[in-house]
Amino acid sequence: MSPAGVEKAKNVTVRYWAAARAAAGVEQDVVELPPGGSTTLAAVLDEAVSRRPGDRRFADVVAICSVLVGEVPVGARPYGDVVLGDGDVVELLPPFAGG
Repeated sequence: MSPAGVEKAKNVTVRYWAAARAAAGVEQDVVELPPGGSTTLAAVLDEAVSRRPGDRRFADVVAICSVLVGEVPVGARPYGDVVLGDGDVVELLPPFAGG
């Protein structure tokens, strides 16, 4: 808590790479977490998509991305089971072509 008794905002950074960055139109988003704790990866990604209403391309790219939290791949874990905290960084990596 801050000295005034108001809890400081907590944030998660979502970084976009390659096609995800092109679809987002930005390098990253910062998502504020609800007061009092953490939230899930699913909620953070839903928020990122909701910031681009009607942009099906962005939602489609997010759906096929590999996801890392920090340097740890999420893999097949359900996004609703991945809990995020203040300062976490989510990386969205779309499939890459080439050799």
